[in-house]
Amino acid sequence: MSAAPARTPGTAAAPTVGPVPAVDAVPLSRRTALALALTSVVGLLAFGWPLLVGATSALAAGTQAPLVLGVVLVGVLAVFLVAVNDGGIDVKAIAMLGLLSAVGAVLRPLAAGTGGVETVFVVMLLGGRVFGPGFGFVLGSTTMVASALLTGGVGPWLPFQMLGASWLGLGAGLLPRRLRGRVELAALAAYGAVAAVLYGVAMNLSFWPFQLGAGTGLSFEAGAPLAENLSRFALYSVTTSLGWDLGRAVTTAVGVALLGRPVLAALRRASVRAAFGPASAHPA
Repeated sequence: MSAAPARTPGTAAAPTVGPVPAVDAVPLSRRTALALALTSVVGLLAFGWPLLVGATSALAAGTQAPLVLGVVLVGVLAVFLVAVNDGGIDVKAIAMLGLLSAVGAVLRPLAAGTGGVETVFVVMLLGGRVFGPGFGFVLGSTTMVASALLTGGVGPWLPFQMLGASWLGLGAGLLPRRLRGRVELAALAAYGAVAAVLYGVAMNLSFWPFQLGAGTGLSFEAGAPLAENLSRFALYSVTTSLGWDLGRAVTTAVGVALLGRPVLAALRRASVRAAFGPASAHPA
């Protein structure tokens, strides 16, 4: 049996490195989880209606569909945010949301428009990872709203962008919290790359029925079999935005790999100092 190390008289013992706290800055109570699930279901319908709508539906030929669905999405997102507020969101969490949303809003116009580069996704991924899935979901929405107000990009597409970004932040928070170090960065980078491509596909789906008009081989055809419309949409996405989506995926993965370690450490130090609500301990 080895002897315990001797301590120099008059010196304090070195602090023990304990477990890293896992923080839910926006706790998901049963009510907020239900509101989040409702929001996601409505969002899936808003994105996926072109694949489900019949030929005689009012949406089939209505160019006002994006506006109608956008209003619906804003409504359900508002319901979720109210539920979050009722659940007792910490004022320090609101401050952190404001800070990260402002950072994302400033970063987005600096890169958007160049080969699909979206540095703002890195902020949402790292914020959702450290502060939990509820925080990540809200951060996605607030960041998109802030950047739209900053750049004048408010339009029928904004609610779809908000929900897509919210899902991205939510997923980062749902990754296994036991992951740390290089494994954590690799998982975040891989998730971010896949999510960036899916975000682009979802945005394509939101305006695909209205961009090309009728009569082309890539056009939406109301009431056509699901397989046919899926085939048309897949061809449309590959020919119009695949290169853009892959650029976004690479940018996101590289951004997480380069900035993830110091930013995660800084955000975790901030979370310890802020002491958001109840926290559960997980191994470092």
